[in-house]
Formats: sequence, C-alpha cells, structure tokens
Amino acid sequence: MKKFLLATVASAAMVTAAHADDVKIGVFLGFTGPIESLVAEMGPGAELAIAEISASGKFMNGSTVTAVRADTTCVDAGAATAAAERLITSDKVSGIVGGDCSGVTTATLTNVALPNGMVMISPSATSPALSTIEDNGLFFRTAPSDARQGVVMTNIIMEKGIKSVALTYTNNDYGKGLADAFAAAYEAAGGEVTINASHEDGKADYSSEVGALAAAGGDVLVVAGYLDQGGKGIIQASLDTGAFDTFVLPDGMVGGSLPEAIGSDLNGSFGQAPGVDAAAFIAHVDGKFNAESPFAAESYDAAALILLAMQAAGSKSPSDYKGKVFDVANAPGEKIQVGELAKGMEILASGGEIDYVGASNVELIGAGESKGNYRQIEIKDGKVSTVKYR
Repeated sequence: MKKFLLATVASAAMVTAAHADDVKIGVFLGFTGPIESLVAEMGPGAELAIAEISASGKFMNGSTVTAVRADTTCVDAGAATAAAERLITSDKVSGIVGGDCSGVTTATLTNVALPNGMVMISPSATSPALSTIEDNGLFFRTAPSDARQGVVMTNIIMEKGIKSVALTYTNNDYGKGLADAFAAAYEAAGGEVTINASHEDGKADYSSEVGALAAAGGDVLVVAGYLDQGGKGIIQASLDTGAFDTFVLPDGMVGGSLPEAIGSDLNGSFGQAPGVDAAAFIAHVDGKFNAESPFAAESYDAAALILLAMQAAGSKSPSDYKGKVFDVANAPGEKIQVGELAKGMEILASGGEIDYVGASNVELIGAGESKGNYRQIEIKDGKVSTVKYR
C-alpha cells in the first residue's frame, strides 16, 4: 500500500510538472522614438504585473512568465511589424502588451496579429479608428478612445472660459484622430477652432508652422503631438516668437520630460491624460518607476488582463483565452485591486469569477476598449500637477 501511495504521489508530481511551462509575453512599446520618456515608465509597468504573477506560483499549474521586449519605435510601421513578427515566430510569445502609438498598433494588428491569431492589449493606442477595425476579437485596450478625450478636453477648455483655439496635430493616426474628435466636440460646444493644421515630427525648425498658427489666432494653442518630438518643437518655437504662451496638452504631451525641456515658460499650460487616483499603484510600485507617468498603470493592467484571461481559460493559446478577457475585466465577480493578482489567480483556478479593477479602474466596453477615466493636469513650478479626476 505504501509503495502504491508513493507511486501515486510521484505520478501526480509528474503531471503537474508536465503542465507547468514558461509563458512568454511580448512588451511591445516604443522604447525609442517620440514617446520614449513615457515608455520608460510603461515598460516597467507591464513587467511588474508579469513578475508579480510569475512569482506567485499560482499561474497555470505553477507556470512561470517571462517578459520579452520589442521596440515599436512609435512611428515606423515597417520596423514595428517586423519586431512583432519576431515576437511571435522567434520568441514564441503567447500574448502582446502593445502597441503604443496608434499607427504602428493598427499596422501590427492588421499585418501580424490577425494573420497569426495573436491577442494584443494596448495600454496607450487611442485612435477612434481602432474602435471599428476588424480584429477578430483579438484586440483590446486599457486606455480610452480619443473620441472620449476630445469631449473631456472640450469640457476643460470651456470651463476655463476659452472660446477660441488654434490646433496643431502630429501627422499620423493618433494626431489626426484626436484633432478631429476634439474639433467636433469643441465646435459643437460653441468654441471656435481658428486653424486645424498638421505638423511633421523630426524637424529642426517649426517656425513656418507656428507662423501659420499665429496668423490664424486663438486664445491658446492645442498641441496634439508628442512630448519628445514635434509637439515640443512647436511649443518652443511658439514661445521663442511670442506666438502663444499657453498650451493645451493632450495625453501624448503629458510627461515630466516636457516641462524639464521647456522650463518655467510652460507654467500655466494644462491638459489631460488617462488616469485615476494613483495612490494604491504608487504604494505598490514602491519607487521602482514613476507610477504617476501616463499609461504606466494601463500597462500594468494590460499585462495583468492577458495572464488573468489565460488562467480563466486554462490555456495560453490566444484562440482559447481571447474570449475570457471581457469576463475577467468586468462584473460579475470578486473585485481584484492592484497588487492582488495572486488572489485573482487563486479564484480563477478554483472556478470562481473576478472583476479586475487593477491600477486604472479597468472596465471594458464596446469593441474591447476602456470606458476611460482622465486626470486633469496643470504645469506648476515646472512639474506636471494633478488638478482633478474626470
């Protein structure tokens, strides 16, 4: 009898070991390019969730999880799709956190994720066009669409009594989508957009673009660009020429590197970025990176959702777990807060249900995108300061 029991235990151990695995998750963000200062915090955000789940020992029969980084560049669709192909074919990832910028995300989803049946959860691609793109149930995002940001930005500007704005946007899917959404919302609210003009990233001189914006006039300049690229150049040229002295900063412009680069002249400018009260996330991060940086919380949640969905499905195959993403993200179920990923794993392993809240108050709607919460900011004393949450 004793020999039989030992044999049974040994057999069970072998089954558990056979089902344990090393699951790889791609962290597919613009580690170089026009938002690299934001990605410097987003990458660690995703990797924190991955490490937390791996260390718990509660994921899929004790499977470990490894993060594999790949660079979208934010702007080069060819480089992004090649990097995503490598993640799938060479690195053998089972899910992708990303992309980040809307253009490269769209290209990767269409040309790589769809043909390969790969799940992508973006923490920061906000183009409204991604709400209606064909995705075969493979694409989700933890940041809200810019259709909502356009309304939020309108409300902030109107509450300040500003009735006319000049508008410039980076000439890509993100910039054009946000500019159109904002212009429609602002004009519907009674505001005047004096000019709606694109700018290109990577230029050394933006004096001609600023000249056109200044000639059109406006009480403030809305800059729907990138804080480490053309958006910064537009602001600096505006200040140098006296064209504008107050700027409205959407999400791609919100980050510590911009006031550091521009200096005290940026004080008084304002804007918004996706976000909620980050106190719990800040405590959980414990100084490992800047938890208040835009999209860091959304990156943590994107990685968490992929792995929670795998646990719910009992499979790392995207075709199996893609249908579980909504289930773990929304009610019904026990609420899972930031730092409680092991608890979520245990509940799912026992056949229970969870409602993942996470770091950014996750709730998925419509085509798998975040319902959305925003942090209203103002530049004060050379820093990004939170005014309120919306």
